[in-house]
Amino acid sequence: MASKNQHVVPHKDGWAVKGEGNSRATSVQPTQQKAIDVAREIAQNNQAELVIHGRDGQIRAKDSYGNDPFPPKG
Repeated sequence: MASKNQHVVPHKDGWAVKGEGNSRATSVQPTQQKAIDVAREIAQNNQAELVIHGRDGQIRAKDSYGNDPFPPKG
């Protein structure tokens, strides 16, 4: 079963961590950094991707903790 990517998105009470496709937030944090920390831990545990959105909703960063289809060469 594929793990749900974790999204950090703006929320009326700060920043929310949401599993991809979920309508409800997994966690709501007062700062974006705290939300990123929570989402990163969930993504690492589930070998999923962390997607960080800015205040405008646009994706500003991604981190992959799962089976990356394009791993770095080296």
